[in-house]
Formats: sequence, C-alpha cells, structure tokens
Amino acid sequence: MELLLVVFIFIAVVLLIEGSFLLSRSWWNPETRRVKTQLRQLSAEAYGQGDVDLVRRRLMSEVPWFNRFLLGLRLPVIDRIDRMVIQANLNYPVGVVLMASAVFAVVGFAAAFYLTRWFPVWLAMGALLGILPILYVYIKKQKRINRFEEQLPEAMDMLARSLKAGHAFTGGLQMVGQEFPDPLGTEFSKTLDEINFGVAYEDALRNLSSRIESDDLKLFVISIIIQRTSGGNLAEILENIGRLIRERFKLKGNIRTLTAEGRVSAYILLALPFFLAYVLYLLNPAYIRPLFTDPIGHFMLAGAGVMMIIGAFVMKRMVDIKV
Repeated sequence: MELLLVVFIFIAVVLLIEGSFLLSRSWWNPETRRVKTQLRQLSAEAYGQGDVDLVRRRLMSEVPWFNRFLLGLRLPVIDRIDRMVIQANLNYPVGVVLMASAVFAVVGFAAAFYLTRWFPVWLAMGALLGILPILYVYIKKQKRINRFEEQLPEAMDMLARSLKAGHAFTGGLQMVGQEFPDPLGTEFSKTLDEINFGVAYEDALRNLSSRIESDDLKLFVISIIIQRTSGGNLAEILENIGRLIRERFKLKGNIRTLTAEGRVSAYILLALPFFLAYVLYLLNPAYIRPLFTDPIGHFMLAGAGVMMIIGAFVMKRMVDIKV
C-alpha cells in the first residue's frame, strides 16, 4: 500500500507541474491568447455535419503529444467538454480542463487514502474532486448563457429599430455587436464575421444557436430563417420575439416566487441529517462513532448518501418548472 501511495503522489506531482506549465503558457502570453481568441471567434461551430471538420480538428492541447492523443481518441465526452469550453468562452483548450481533472482526481484519491482504508471512499473522493474542473466550466457556460438571455430582448428591439430605419439585417447585427457587451455583443459579432467571410445566413445563425444553448435564441434563429424563405415584416417579428421573451422572464419570476417555499424546504431536508449527526456527536460520541468505524456503518453511510442524492434530484425536478 505504501508503494501504491508513492506512485499516486508521483503521478499527482507530475500532472500538477504539467498543468501549471500549460496554465502559465495560456495566461502569460497575451499575443498567443489574442490569436487563439480570434481563431475561435472565426471558427464555424457546425457540430454534427460530416462535411465541416474545422472545430473537431482545432487545438485541444498545447502539448503536441497530448493533443495528438486527444484527437486520436475521438470520444464523444471529450467533444462535449470541448464544446462547453467554447460556449463558456474560456481562453484555454480542453486539454487544460482534462489535465486539471486528472490532477484533482489523483489528489483526492491520495487524500482519501490517508483518511480511511475503505476503497470505495477513495474512488468517491477521486471522482468528486476530478469532476470539479468540468463543473467549473459548466457553471461558467450557464452564467454566460443567462447573461445572454437577459440582453436578448434589448437586442431584438435594437434590431427592429435598425430595420425600421432602413438598415440591412447585417447592419443591425453590427450595431448590436458594437453596442452590447459580452456575451451578446461578442456572439453577434462572430455571426457577422462569418457572414462577411462568405458563410450563408442560415449557417451563421445556426452556428450562433450552437454556441449559445438558449430556447429564446433558437426562436430568433428559426424566425429569421423562415422569414428569409417565406417573407414577412422582420421588424414586427423581432418586436414580438422581444415582447415574448420579456413575458417569459416575468412568468419565470412569478414561478420562482411560488416555488420558493419548496426550495427552502428542500434545503432544510438536505441539511437536517448533517445537523442531527453533528448534534448527536456532541451529545453522545460513542453512539454515532460506529457509523465511521464499523464496516456496516460505512455501508449505511453510503446508502444514506445515495438516497439523499436521489431525493435531491427528485425535489429539484419538483420545483424546477420549465417555462
């Protein structure tokens, strides 16, 4: 066991040094970061199409052998994480995220090895820490999408006003890209650049929809595509979309208000077992200590953890109402 621990510590140190090197190259070289950002902005995000392979062959790691290894794997999960990195608008490739996940997993495994001799706890701690970098990318992506949706109604109004003033649709996109901050201004500027470089309107708008996973944006993209094929008053369509998005936000706020009691109850129910366990440990440590020392207690804790996860998922589904 001591040899196994030494091997894991060695792997963790090597991965930590490698990850620090990659992060330093991404953060301390502004010229490289600027060029990669521009290339990422101009790349067409055409997922699921066999004739477009630009995104799939983009740089996944600055380490050549690791980049070749990731490209050779061609695993769907790596493509999904890479897509999340693009949607979060991060300045480093997916290889940094995967390397950080490996480092965190090995560190968690080694830390659990010191704390307990129970192998499932080692695996659980390694998996829990290993998923943290991916969870960070997911949270960054979701925050960016939420900011985009908050800016979208005002962008619809600006596009409608520009069309009423006699500007072309591309002129309206340029105004939105210049007037709005990131993420909406950045994404609309990418779409305008793709159109200027010769990409068809429909493909550029679909690429925009693939970069931002939003139902409101999909409604906008579908409306533009249908209008270009069947005709109609585009300014009026955009005004209606902006009004619909505002009403949806208002309804969403009302639903959150009505479900606030359910969410608070869920938080209390999830925190109650930990609170009671702490109180019992203070009042009578010998009563609760077998849960952590006896093998049967370990299985009971694992079963309780699984049931709590299932309960949290069910309660979240109960209060999470789609609008």
